[in-house]
Order: sequence, then C-alpha cells, then structure tokens
Amino acid sequence: MKKSLISLTVVSLAALSAGCSFAARTPEMYASDTQKVLESKSADIKKCYDDALKGKQDLAGRVTVKFTVKNETGELTNVQLDPANTTAVEPLPGCVTAALQGLKLTPPDDKEGLATFTWEFASGPAGAAPAVPVAAPAAAAPAAPAAATGGLSLGAAAGMK
Repeated sequence: MKKSLISLTVVSLAALSAGCSFAARTPEMYASDTQKVLESKSADIKKCYDDALKGKQDLAGRVTVKFTVKNETGELTNVQLDPANTTAVEPLPGCVTAALQGLKLTPPDDKEGLATFTWEFASGPAGAAPAVPVAAPAAAAPAAPAAATGGLSLGAAAGMK
C-alpha cells in the first residue's frame, strides 16, 4: 500500500508539472532565449541571402522583423517586417520573414513578449562565415548589429510587455 501511494504521488506531481510548464525569464534571458530560437533558422536565412545574391552580387542591407511571443504557447506570432528599419530589397525581407513562421520558445514564458530582431547583410568574400549574434539589452528599437567583415550578422533587441 505504501508503494502505491508513493507512485500515485509521483504520477500526480508529474501531471501537474507538465500542465504548468513555463519560465519566468528576466528581460535579458527572454532576449537571449528568443535569439537562440531564431538562430535555429540561421541556415534558412543564409539561404535567403545566397539566393538573393544570385540576382544582385552586391546585395546589402538590413532586415528588421517584429513579432509577439505568446505566453501560453511560446509561439512567435504576428511576425512582420518593420519597413521603417529595413533597407534590404525584396525578395530578401520576405524570405527572412517567411523563414521565421512556426517557431516556438520552449518552455513558454509567463509573460507575453514583444520583440524586434535585425539581420544585417553585407556582401563579402565567398564563403564568409556568419558572425555570431549577440543579444542586446531589452529595448523597443533594433540594436546596433554585430560587426562583420562579410556575410551575415544578427543584432537583436527584445522587450517584454
């Protein structure tokens, strides 16, 4: 009987924790964790740039997107181009925005997040490796991008509401 009671308690605790799984992040952690989710699409975004380069060898510019991270699901929703802070020409901005569809922050946070992320594109030596992105402190505007001599770099800012 004692073993059954312990098993029931363990199963009950596991069920409760599975139903209430979320994180309580600081703004810096929120930006960093969101950036890691976006980095999972780095290969897709690099492909966007490589494909766009086929039509214009000196393609350069910035693509800035804004989105919401839902608190209950962690889903990135309302992923939209920020035209005021985007300087790259189509098809690059549309491709980057499309690449971000369907992403999720896991575990979700207990707060909804509003984020702005910026990718800086510059033509450089063939095969130049993308710079490692660095998250900026929480802010409402895009952060200065990470410096890069060529290839693709990502600068980021994210805020929580």
